[in-house]
Amino acid sequence: MKTLDELTHRPFFVRLFNWEYWSFLAVYGWVMPYWIWLAIKSRSFFFFNASNPSIENGGLLNESKKDIHAILPADLYPRTEHFGTGIDVDAVWRTISDRGFLFPLIGKPDIGGKGRGVKKLHDRKELDHYASNAVLDFHIQEYVPFECEVGIFYYRYPGAVKGKVTGVVRKEFLKVCGNGVCNILELLSADRRGIMHVDKIAKLLGDGAQRIPASGEVVTVSPIGNHARGALFLDDSHLVDAALEQRMDMIADEIPDFYFGRLDIRFREWEAFKRGEDFVVIEVNGAGAEPTHMYDPRHNILFAWKEIIRHWDILQRVSRMNHDRGVPYLGFRQGISVFRREKQISARLAAMPE
Repeated sequence: MKTLDELTHRPFFVRLFNWEYWSFLAVYGWVMPYWIWLAIKSRSFFFFNASNPSIENGGLLNESKKDIHAILPADLYPRTEHFGTGIDVDAVWRTISDRGFLFPLIGKPDIGGKGRGVKKLHDRKELDHYASNAVLDFHIQEYVPFECEVGIFYYRYPGAVKGKVTGVVRKEFLKVCGNGVCNILELLSADRRGIMHVDKIAKLLGDGAQRIPASGEVVTVSPIGNHARGALFLDDSHLVDAALEQRMDMIADEIPDFYFGRLDIRFREWEAFKRGEDFVVIEVNGAGAEPTHMYDPRHNILFAWKEIIRHWDILQRVSRMNHDRGVPYLGFRQGISVFRREKQISARLAAMPE
């Protein structure tokens, strides 16, 4: 007879007892009435687009990374080249070679989310495969070697000189520790978090998933700091201080009309980052950004709902203030079109190489 520990190790029970693995509807369905209330207050269901006027749809849906990069100072984000679908793979190779890019690289769809279609590319073969199989416009980006990654949620009311940091999430990439006997998939299967990602990692690593790490060897099996790709999210909001908020104000000052969202940042050392040293912004997330510190396993679903509602309140306030300053809300037909396009893009993202 299986023990209780063995039974609860199965993916079904891991998902059942850990809300962080619940579906979008299961988490957000209970608080959607509050969004409707905010829409009534704003007199627009699509008030969110006014939050960040320089980003398409405020950054809730379908925003182009290429367009966001166009408004960022080049020294804030990794060197990046953008490409359209159907481009000749040799042309991609020539472009990144001419710019002196070195492997490993990161491939990302121009419009995406939740890590879908993001792949670390180790060599020319993987680059060619990614470029030739991309079904959406994409970009190739230099890999940032800094080991530390955080998501920092920041907002500033229009007209205010200073903003506020509402949460910091530290991301720990999905890893296994070898015992000299089990292969990577077996090690993942023995771990309560790892077992949730066995199929995806098997696909990502191919034959490499059968490698047997040496005893004590730590292997990063997914270098993408995304919850859907196995990263552990830990709430480090206790690190918020005046120096961090000043640094975020300085970064936000360099992003035109950015008032609400989460910046995903890689850095070498925390105190150095707060001084403005050795860091790179790898992603700018606007109105659609989640307060991802809520996914810390120490937090329950009630904490998550509280954080979602708190940030929606701020989003509505920021959007209303920008609207009062002349930024229009999306019309009903425009808004419906945005959601229809998001559904189409989401289906195509599933076909992107990973």
